Amino acid sequence: MRSRFHVAALLAGIAFLAGCANHFGFGIAELPAERGWQPLPIESWVLNDGLSAKAMSFCPRATCTRQGFAALITLDGREADAMERTLAEDPTRLARDFAKPTSDNKTKAAGKAPAKPAKPAADNAASPKSTTTVSRFSAEGIAGLLVEIAARDTSGKRAVTAILSGREAGHLVVALGISPDSDAARSQALAAWHAR
Repeated sequence: MRSRFHVAALLAGIAFLAGCANHFGFGIAELPAERGWQPLPIESWVLNDGLSAKAMSFCPRATCTRQGFAALITLDGREADAMERTLAEDPTRLARDFAKPTSDNKTKAAGKAPAKPAKPAADNAASPKSTTTVSRFSAEGIAGLLVEIAARDTSGKRAVTAILSGREAGHLVVALGISPDSDAARSQALAAWHAR
């Protein structure tokens, strides 16, 4: 997926969460309100069977020098197995999959009409491009992935997602940190991991 879809999905998820519940969970202690972090409501939030949100916090531009998002989720059953396989894949392959544009071929194969007509070649050439890299890291002995998406133009825009994961009591625990800075993303993911 392209970086703009990740940002749109994150914003849509935050808006959905804000409207669907008023229970804020136990929060992420290492990302306190005094530093601009706001817990997000999670009580009624369910995406799929086997997925549970434990804590989510957001640091908006209005209160933080760098926007950020951190989450702690658990997965069970097939969801956990599928996520574990994905996170274990070769980072080079994951980078290619993240960077791959969505294809109208999949839509046609499913028998659905494309959502919008294809843009002319001139418009596609003018659209912003990005590069995606995926690398492995370890924090306190926990296996992690770092996904960095950067604009190829001179804007300097980038988004970094740090993912820590491990099995505990039969569940797959996943901690996420999202920031424009890789050190901050890793730090946020570790703070979410500590909240488990």
